[in-house]
Amino acid sequence: MNLDISHWMRPGILQLPELPPLSLYVHLPWCLKKCPYCDFNSHEWRTDATASKKTDSELSSELQSAYLDALLADLDTSLPLVWGRPIQSVFIGGGTPSLFSAASMARLISDLRARLPLLPGAEISLEANPGTFEKNRFRAFREAGVTRLSVGVQSFDDAHLQALGRVHDAQQAWDAVQEASKAFDTYNLDLMYALPGQNLDRFASDLDTVLRLSPPHVSIYHLTIEPNTLFHKHTPRDLPSDDEAYAMLDLIVEKTQAQSLNRYEVSAFAKKGHRCAHNLNYWQFGDYLGLGAGAHSKISFPHRVTRWVKHREPQRYIRQAMAGAATAQTHEINRKDLPFEFMLNALRLKDGVSLQVFLDRTGLPLSSIEPSMQTAQAKGWLKLEAGLIQPTPLGFDFLSDLQALFLPDADDGHAG
Repeated sequence: MNLDISHWMRPGILQLPELPPLSLYVHLPWCLKKCPYCDFNSHEWRTDATASKKTDSELSSELQSAYLDALLADLDTSLPLVWGRPIQSVFIGGGTPSLFSAASMARLISDLRARLPLLPGAEISLEANPGTFEKNRFRAFREAGVTRLSVGVQSFDDAHLQALGRVHDAQQAWDAVQEASKAFDTYNLDLMYALPGQNLDRFASDLDTVLRLSPPHVSIYHLTIEPNTLFHKHTPRDLPSDDEAYAMLDLIVEKTQAQSLNRYEVSAFAKKGHRCAHNLNYWQFGDYLGLGAGAHSKISFPHRVTRWVKHREPQRYIRQAMAGAATAQTHEINRKDLPFEFMLNALRLKDGVSLQVFLDRTGLPLSSIEPSMQTAQAKGWLKLEAGLIQPTPLGFDFLSDLQALFLPDADDGHAG
């Protein structure tokens, strides 16, 4: 892959007036068990040979050290692409990042700070699994430099957790969230709905449990059957109907609003002052540098917008990163694809984005989206007021169709 900065800085057809904000994503790919619905780049780490030697809560120190060395080498190789640009936020995802020790997390964050200009007060998020929860473990992550935790609960119903292949039970989930609330000023709780065997009453019980915990931020996702997952190969027969799933969504919107958890993105609900800065940068078509196995990057240059992907398999990634060749693929986003790429993210935001953000982050004229905007407005899916592009409530309900209007082959106005 071409890492020569002069190649990416050469003249081109785009003219970005300024570079977008830049975030950092770090992927830690191992988990205790691959969930049947998961299509992320995650890999089970335990084997019969190691199971008796380590607790469930932590990777071997040798593997942690080797992977952190690879991340550092990856960063050193990538630095010329983003040299001098301040880092708005850091997100450490997986996999199950909480399989790494607090000492490893402290080393990682220290290495990042030594090489990148993190803004004062930059949000540093860490994904955590209740199945790796131990007393005071989350507090140790806070002391290591993490400022925000995202706890992957998914459900507080043991039968549903078992159906999802989760390694924790409802009590562990409750205890983990309680500990997160003591250790962190802000944190997120992940919940899923439309689960196998779930009806409206059982989901309402799950949602009530979440609200009793009073988290400052909740991400609530509809279970989707993704390609290349066990659920795609063996789809559960007892999934709720579409009507039942819509009823669950209506309940989510009603009950979260009553608890001052405002819906600011399709799946994200937050109390005032607790929106996720890292995800907001994604949704506003900001840039992000990805480090780690299978990590993706979006990096803008004055005359082009590019995407990068690192090698996926962890051991291969380690070898390639140490050789200065962690990147597996890169491509420049075609000019005609930029409107869809932008709207795929921005239209997820309830409050929308300004036209100026579109102009600044794509380098395109307004004429490139006018036909699609007019079609969306005519369908009642979109409104444009005071320079703000905003989905209507109906547009939120038909979000995929709204986004599809901005595909390159949809400019005849007949998509969706």
